[in-house]
Amino acid sequence: MKNRQLKQAKAKNPNKYFLLFPFYFFLFTSAAQALPGESTETVAAWINAHPTLRPNVIDRLRVRKSNTAAQQFTFEASVLPPGELILVKDRGQIRKERITFYDQINGVTPNRLKESLRVIYGPAIYQDYQRARLVYDYPTPETVDLARRQERPLLAAQEGELLLGERYAYWMEVTNTDSGKAFYGHLTIFPKEYLDKLETQLRDR
Repeated sequence: MKNRQLKQAKAKNPNKYFLLFPFYFFLFTSAAQALPGESTETVAAWINAHPTLRPNVIDRLRVRKSNTAAQQFTFEASVLPPGELILVKDRGQIRKERITFYDQINGVTPNRLKESLRVIYGPAIYQDYQRARLVYDYPTPETVDLARRQERPLLAAQEGELLLGERYAYWMEVTNTDSGKAFYGHLTIFPKEYLDKLETQLRDR
């Protein structure tokens, strides 16, 4: 009886349950059909047709879903490469796709971000991520010590990693609070050609 009521409630307002459960809130899985490197039109059409990402109001390359201000999910495809903002001439090609969570109730963990990658892109991309080689992870002991001496706690609170797969590169980052719990995190998938530049930026910040 309880399961039937839950299904009926989801049918009336599916977005309400999108962020309710930290690991198994997605209702559908989907094989990846549009990835970084493809045209903006192709990716926009894929987002609009995706059973999980499908927005209430079409915003082309961005999807936002939330229960309350304390729980928000964003998926965004961008013509800009990852890292520091730069101008690009060709604005017809997607250069990164980013999954972002803000959740003050359940918190955000690396496992939650990884699971979202599996659900949104399907097993092939998820396996590429799982088999990817770790290129850089932070904070390093040196950067933590430097942050403490320079009184920069926010930098030390950011934990992330860059990975290189056979098909794509990946950047995952969570930001911990003073209590040690992360309420914000993102996982970005992008073409491998931008990996070296992003690694340099992360090491220098």
